[in-house]
Amino acid sequence: MRLGLRYGLGFLMLWGLAIDVSAQQGKLQGVVQRETGEPLSGAHVYLEGTALGSVTDAEGRFLLAGIAPGEHVVVARSVGYETVRARVQLAAGATETLRFVLKERPIDLDAVVVRRTTLSEGRGTLLGLPGAVQLLTLRELERFRFNDIGRVLQSVPGVNVQEEDGYGLRPNIGLRGSGSERSSKITVMEDGVLIAPAPYAAPAAYYFPTVGRMHAIEVRKGSGQIKYGPYTTGGALNLISTPIPSSFSGKLDLLVGERQERTFHAHLGDSFTHGGFVVETYQTRTDGFKKLDGGGPTGFEIQDYLVKLRLQTRPEAKFYNALTFKAVQRLETSHETYLGLTEDDFARTPFRRYAGSQKDVMTTEHKHYILRHVMRPLRNVDVVTTLYRTDFHRNWYKLDRVRASSSTSWVRIADLLANPQAYAAEYAIVTGQTSPIDQALEVKANNRTYYAQGIETIVGWSYEGPALSHALEVGVRVHEDQLDRFQWSDYYRMDQGVMKLTEAGTPGTESNRIEQANAVSSYVQYRLEVGRWTVVPGLRYEHIVLKRSDYGRNDPQRTGVALQKQRNTVAVWIPGIGVDYALRAGWHIFAGVHKGFAPPGATPGARPEESINYELGMRYRSRGLVLDGVVFFHDYRNLLGADLTAVGGTGSGDLFNGGAVRAYGLELAAYYDLGPLGSWVRSMPVSFSYTLSQATFEHAFQSQFEPWGRVAKGDELPYLPHHQLATSLDLIGTRTEVHVTGRYVSRMRTQAGQGAFLPSQSTDPVFVLDVAADYRLAPQVKLFASVRNLTNTVYIASRRPAGLRPGLPRQFLLGIKAEF
Repeated sequence: MRLGLRYGLGFLMLWGLAIDVSAQQGKLQGVVQRETGEPLSGAHVYLEGTALGSVTDAEGRFLLAGIAPGEHVVVARSVGYETVRARVQLAAGATETLRFVLKERPIDLDAVVVRRTTLSEGRGTLLGLPGAVQLLTLRELERFRFNDIGRVLQSVPGVNVQEEDGYGLRPNIGLRGSGSERSSKITVMEDGVLIAPAPYAAPAAYYFPTVGRMHAIEVRKGSGQIKYGPYTTGGALNLISTPIPSSFSGKLDLLVGERQERTFHAHLGDSFTHGGFVVETYQTRTDGFKKLDGGGPTGFEIQDYLVKLRLQTRPEAKFYNALTFKAVQRLETSHETYLGLTEDDFARTPFRRYAGSQKDVMTTEHKHYILRHVMRPLRNVDVVTTLYRTDFHRNWYKLDRVRASSSTSWVRIADLLANPQAYAAEYAIVTGQTSPIDQALEVKANNRTYYAQGIETIVGWSYEGPALSHALEVGVRVHEDQLDRFQWSDYYRMDQGVMKLTEAGTPGTESNRIEQANAVSSYVQYRLEVGRWTVVPGLRYEHIVLKRSDYGRNDPQRTGVALQKQRNTVAVWIPGIGVDYALRAGWHIFAGVHKGFAPPGATPGARPEESINYELGMRYRSRGLVLDGVVFFHDYRNLLGADLTAVGGTGSGDLFNGGAVRAYGLELAAYYDLGPLGSWVRSMPVSFSYTLSQATFEHAFQSQFEPWGRVAKGDELPYLPHHQLATSLDLIGTRTEVHVTGRYVSRMRTQAGQGAFLPSQSTDPVFVLDVAADYRLAPQVKLFASVRNLTNTVYIASRRPAGLRPGLPRQFLLGIKAEF
């Protein structure tokens, strides 16, 4: 009895103590908003150093309960935004209300790395940067969940993308009329590191990073791009991968669509006092939208994996150090072809694929490694050193030539489809008619192995005074890359629509050579800010040795019995200067001039591409309103074209001189949030971009480069649209978001010419509409739906590599997205 009484009294005392403690506990509530004032749902709000946290709802609200009285640090963060901290003194039993405003920070990396390796230098508003810069944030990338860089860049003025396969697997990107052939005239980077398989020796990008796993994308044009080289004419493109998160978090996306399209994207990461990690995979596949005669695959499958590991001292350490390792592997199998359609066949069945392409398939393996060290020995001095290596192998096995009898010559597929009446017998074989000879179809194994490696060190110094501020940056890079062509051809006969192997080729008997580049580059860039003025002069130096060792088709063992060597050395200084002036709050005007450069080939005495480039622009930033306008002029002394199979050439890779060219244009962009519209729409952003482009040859000449041919003075460059327009509308509700975007691309010439467009030498003008919607089931779970090419517009996207090629038809996608 006494024992029970004792336990009862003890229980009552503990209960009373609990009631007293509970009565003393307080609450924190509030809202998290974007700079525009709209609520930010899915943001994490927590007490620093504790496990107590919450996630904002669709209206951006949060509630933290059961908090002991005293001083606390409250943290609000969201992927793609700056992390904000607030110090709160909470009284016993009190409820405090907080309001967090998070600024977009699309590059959630170490501040030093942001300044040294990104095109926008981490400036979310881009004010004060001399030169045209566009930044696509994580939120913009997730609106439609595109994995096609062409669709992603459609809103960026000054960018022209020539479609090829409908999915953007091997994009053709140009900037300001630089030429779009396999993106070989722009500097393409991932996390500030050159990412083309062999950016100096063979820059044609038969590999492009997986866009669907990117965290942000930057495009920089004008004088500021000379820092990034070696291609400094049109501009630079930097894709920023998923960063290591500041705390334990992850995401999971699942998408399904027509034609057996499947996409799986997931990443997981965490940070600790002295390090962090993130692991990620992006996997996608589809059966393809083209229909092969007799049946067969026309789609692709991609498997992409990423790992990042970081070790570091405490951020506040006197001598800060951080070491980050990144590894990426991508495997691809795509049943893609260079064989397009004739005019008549495209008009009847635009998504048809001829039987002659049934063996066409491309297999690739890409590996990329980065080891980056960051140190801050002094408060205003930092050093970033990056060691990198890329290995890439691909074999694109595809139809190259056809012949109808042993007494006739081989016919290239580009010539066949351009004039099927003249090659009626060859056309019949390609479309499935039984061939009279065994060696009727030549299928080339374009087997190539690449590597690129190097080390780069960037040293930065800055000083901020009461009247002016200085920043100096010096970078040095030692780089080496190589392309090894070891190709062969197999021969087939067509038997009632089925290709049968009749002669297997010997590796090394079609193209058997090694191309190599060694480059030492350096730059110095100074930034002076005084009053309303910002002046950024810079100077780049490139010393390049290009070599070719051709063993010939009769020496597959590479004994060197008929070895032919070529060597070309180029040394060039590339200056540039940009100036920005702040007219008044929000308004800036900028101007710049710089030298454009692109390396030549290995042929001794071959001239590099050179130009003088000018731009003048204005930008405005205010609450909810963004305006940009730029005019540019590029004065080419010598434009280069590359003999690629992708442009209908022979595939030799040789460069051709185009002589003097003048390119000019206008770029406009605008963004404004119209605000709430009724009870459902709480925010309604609209955007607009427009590009006017014109580029003409200044001299007449005869070229072996397929798209140029016989050029007259005043002829316009091919595959450069005069007009491009993109517009978008977003409806943001409490649980639902709807996104609509449309792009218009005017007719393009497919051959150099002037005057009226010839139907047989031009693409179609096209307007494509894409729609997507999100519905939030829970604070961290969304349903997703999209329709690409809503109106199912059928159009000629290209007439190269061989024949007419369609754009992507209507495509439905559904999915779910979860974050934690």
